[in-house]
Amino acid sequence: MKNKKVLVTGGAGYVGSVLVPKLVNKGYNVRVLDSMIFESNGLSSVKSRCDIVEGDIRDSDLVRRCLEGIDSVIHLAAISNDPCSDLNPKLTMQVNLDATKMLVETSKDLGVKRFIYASSSSVYGIKEEEKVTENLVLKPLTIYSKTKMWAEEIVGENNDGNFTTVNVRPSTVCGYSPRQRLDVVVNILTSKAILGGEIIVFGDGEQKRPNIHIDDMTNLYVDLLSAPQEKIAGETFNYGGKNHTVNEIAEIVRGVIKGVKIKKIPENADPRSYSICSEKIKQALGFSPKKTVRDAVVDLKYAFEQGLIPNPSDSVYRNIQRMKKLGIGTKS
Repeated sequence: MKNKKVLVTGGAGYVGSVLVPKLVNKGYNVRVLDSMIFESNGLSSVKSRCDIVEGDIRDSDLVRRCLEGIDSVIHLAAISNDPCSDLNPKLTMQVNLDATKMLVETSKDLGVKRFIYASSSSVYGIKEEEKVTENLVLKPLTIYSKTKMWAEEIVGENNDGNFTTVNVRPSTVCGYSPRQRLDVVVNILTSKAILGGEIIVFGDGEQKRPNIHIDDMTNLYVDLLSAPQEKIAGETFNYGGKNHTVNEIAEIVRGVIKGVKIKKIPENADPRSYSICSEKIKQALGFSPKKTVRDAVVDLKYAFEQGLIPNPSDSVYRNIQRMKKLGIGTKS
C-alpha cells in the first residue's frame, strides 16, 4: 500500500478518534502523537493495533523520533477554536504556528512524502459573499485563525516534487466521536435538547454556520493519502456540507428529538455568519460530503441513549473548560 506508514498528530482528539480507527482498519501502519490533554479513551478500540505516543508537539526531538519511517503526516494537533486560543495566545503561537513549521520542515528533511494539514474555514473572517471560495482574500480576525493562515503559508511553501503538501479548510465538524466534543454548534444544540429539553438560540438565528459530519471529514483525510499527487500538490481545499442558519440547525434538532422547545435570546449573539463553497475539491477529486447535519444529530441521540457519553457535564467534552481545569489558561 502506498503511503503505508502514517503519523497523525492530535490523533486522540475529536476528529482523530474517528480517523485513526479508519486508517488502522484500512491496513495503514499508524502512529499517533498527542498530548492527551483530553485523555486517550477515544483510541481504546485500536490501542493495541497502533503506536500511541503521549507527548508535546513542540518537542523537536520527540517529533523527529515520531517521524522516523513515516510516509505521510496528517496534522490535526492544535489549540483549537477562538476561546481556547485566547486563553493563552503565546501557547497558541507555539503550538499552531511554531510547532507546525518545525513539523513540516522535519518531515521534509526525513523524507516524508505527503503532508496533509488541517486548517480552518475561520481563516476567511466574516464574508458577505454567498459562496466563500478558496480564492477570496483571507481576513482572519483572531489569534487562532491567524495562526492557521500563517501555518497554511508554511505548508504551501514547502511543497515540491518530493514533498506533496495540501491544506484543508474544514467547516465545523459535528457528530459523534469516541472522544466527544459538546462545544460546537450542532453538538451543543443536540446535547441541550437531549439533556434539558430546550434549545437556546442567541440573536435572530439567521447567522449561517457551515458544518461537516465527522464521518465525511475523516473519510476525506483517508482519501487524501492516496489522491493523485498532481491534483493536490500545493493546493488548498474547503470542505463542508450544506450551509445552515442556526435557526435551521435548531429545527433539524427539534425534528429528531421530539418535544424540544426553542428559546430565542436576542442579546449575546455571535455575529459570525459565512457560507463555505466546496466546489473546488468536488471538481478536482470528485469528493463531496455524503452525510448531513440531521445524520449527526441522529448519531448523537443514539450515543446518549447507549450511554456512550457518560457524565456529559464533564470538562473533557468542552475544550476551554478542560484547558482551564488543567491550568493551561494563564495568559502570557
